[in-house]
Amino acid sequence: MAAGLCVSTAMGQERAPATPLIAHDPYFSVWSFSNDLTGSNTVHWTGHEQPIAGIAQIDGKAYRFMGRDPDNVPAMQQVESKITATHTRYVFKQSGVELDLTFFTPAMMDDLDVLSRPVTYVTWSAKSIDGAGHQVSVLIDVDPVIAVNDRGEKVVTTRNQTSSLNVLSVGSRDQEILNRSGDNLRIDWGYFHLAVPKDEQAMTAVAAHTVDDFVKDRTLPANDSIGLPEAARDDVAHLAVATDLGSVNATPVERHVLVSYADGFSIQYLERNLRPYWQRNHKTVAAMLDEAAAQYGELEQKGAKFDSEFEADMTKAGGEHYAWIATLAYRQAIAAHKLAADVSGEPMLFPKENFSNGCISTVDVIYPSAPIFLFFQPKLVEALLLPVLEYSSLARWKFPFAPHDLGQYPLANGQVYGGGERTEDDQMPVEESGNMIILVDALARAQGNAHLAEKYWPQLTKWADFLKAKGLDPENQLTTDDFAGHVAHNANLSVKAIDALAAYADLAKMLKHEDVAKEYRATAESMAQKWVGMAQEGDHYKLAFNSPGTWSQKYNLVWDEVLDYHLFPNKVRDTEIAYYLTKLNQYGLPLDSRKDYTKLDWTIWTATMASSPDQFKQIIDPVYKWTNETTTRVPLTDWYDTKNGKQIGFQARSVVGGVFIKALADKELTAKWREKAGH
Repeated sequence: MAAGLCVSTAMGQERAPATPLIAHDPYFSVWSFSNDLTGSNTVHWTGHEQPIAGIAQIDGKAYRFMGRDPDNVPAMQQVESKITATHTRYVFKQSGVELDLTFFTPAMMDDLDVLSRPVTYVTWSAKSIDGAGHQVSVLIDVDPVIAVNDRGEKVVTTRNQTSSLNVLSVGSRDQEILNRSGDNLRIDWGYFHLAVPKDEQAMTAVAAHTVDDFVKDRTLPANDSIGLPEAARDDVAHLAVATDLGSVNATPVERHVLVSYADGFSIQYLERNLRPYWQRNHKTVAAMLDEAAAQYGELEQKGAKFDSEFEADMTKAGGEHYAWIATLAYRQAIAAHKLAADVSGEPMLFPKENFSNGCISTVDVIYPSAPIFLFFQPKLVEALLLPVLEYSSLARWKFPFAPHDLGQYPLANGQVYGGGERTEDDQMPVEESGNMIILVDALARAQGNAHLAEKYWPQLTKWADFLKAKGLDPENQLTTDDFAGHVAHNANLSVKAIDALAAYADLAKMLKHEDVAKEYRATAESMAQKWVGMAQEGDHYKLAFNSPGTWSQKYNLVWDEVLDYHLFPNKVRDTEIAYYLTKLNQYGLPLDSRKDYTKLDWTIWTATMASSPDQFKQIIDPVYKWTNETTTRVPLTDWYDTKNGKQIGFQARSVVGGVFIKALADKELTAKWREKAGH
């Protein structure tokens, strides 16, 4: 087993708010929302049930190791659980047998083909722990609702073989590809696949009541269901694999299956249907599954090494508590995106604004999530920015500022938020323009060239001019924290605009536009000096320039250090951090003086500005405490109450990728991981 962070609540250690089991993209994402894997049925990140049942037969008696049902079958004793960057592991003990169950998603960014491949490996290993031999069989059973949005939709099932696998598949009857957009939706096109290596000689079935038969006598139904299509109700055919491990002694016996979801087409971008990245050259599903099966051992070793190195380096960057938060954020951040291929075969990465409004490629979601990709794989930052830059270069985008979004997931056909393409109502002009310019510069620094900026220089120039005119003292408008409402004269938003002008100057210098670089650098420096006088109020800096008696997290200041702009005196950060330390609640630092709620991503950005490890720890520790104690059992929310720890809104969002800003601030570690990624 790889080194990892133990999350066994029985041992008084970390407890995740929710546990990732299968985490690939906004549609293929299965979680456990309880401490014990048998405490509830597995669910999609939205909370919609997608039950995968696990039953073990030990010496003729059945026990549950995954799922709440059937509740007349006793649960195995769960003695340990462990989450690492790419693995989730559970350990059970029952009747003299120890059963290890592992979910492994090879979410490593140095290989985009593997990263985009929709396969998770589910492995179980059994051994005797009482010195006696035990007859052990294991069943995994998948409810067909995993392939549709709701149980009223009709499904069809099939059996297939590849060169190395027996494959059971289920999908919707209607296969209406990319048929609608929305937030609280599951996929209802493409096919879920449960694949078992032929050399494991497992029993398989596509039938109803598979669990009942296995519980009764370790068998599966002899006949597959033939009455399909049928609605995905409780009594419809399930996909089941049963493996007889034989007489198990002290030497572990191991088996595994592959779970996969192949959608065929993933995203509609500007009316073009895009394939998933792994299928850009029309690779077949069978070839993809065989390739994944053949690479299992190699990837497992690589994943174990990755997990160990990840934990060590995150601990080095920010301590053990920070490493735990980063571990929880890693797979979630990646799985809130879909990696597709443009018509040219180039990668395009599309985030979904989960449980917010379902927007796709929201710029102020890309901005906070970017640190995970800037650290591990800058090529994916380019894949995030490219769709937005291409869209904003079209004549249809007529505004002098950057767009907010590209549509609603999975349809990226044009902005839908606020005034859309029609009016400036409820747009985020300073916010999104600043975000884009800063990220294009961060990418150029990471890649060592400004080729993306050069291609889209007219847009960047237009946005820089807008910020030069409107950025120092922003008008009444929304920011990325739009849930807090419009704010005029927003000091934190002003910081973003100022840093963005320095970013534009930096890009101009890289592109040999020396006069432009000097002009905009001077403008940014002048604005920063003015900002200090406009925002200062005694021992801190105000939320808004015209609002005495207020304060806010100035998280946008983090780029001033991370990207070496050095526009603002160190005194600004030191003063703010000292003030924040007087405002900490049980579960964190409030976003500002108006409410007790906070944002997880921004809190880590703010903590990263601390000048000492002790100050960083003081801000991080309440967040760590919150992850272990929050009563809201969902994939990490980024918006919660700092006094009671309860979710306010949002869950499973990509913005938790912002946690990696602390690692990104460590230039030595950043260089190490970028070298691994090929940069």
